[in-house]
Amino acid sequence: MVVDGVELAALAKKQSAPPQDPTRVGSSARNRFVGLVTTIVMDKVMAQVELQCGPFRVVSLMSSEAVRDLKLEPGSVATAVVKSTNVIIEVPSDGSHS
Repeated sequence: MVVDGVELAALAKKQSAPPQDPTRVGSSARNRFVGLVTTIVMDKVMAQVELQCGPFRVVSLMSSEAVRDLKLEPGSVATAVVKSTNVIIEVPSDGSHS
């Protein structure tokens, strides 16, 4: 059975329900990923914070001061906000995406 890509995309969009954003702030950013902090690697100045947002791993580099100010720790619920004009889209090289 072959499913039309347009129909599949419409169904995926219809069934999507983002988790509640704990920040409850207004934002122009549309790429918001609510997740759980899984790992923090921190030195005196910088930190690497990893979130598990559903099936997606999102990694942020920020100051150690920001981690302390936000009281981030493994197990914390947080939202990764991506606002960028540079988003790379990839497809399989064999052309099987159509």
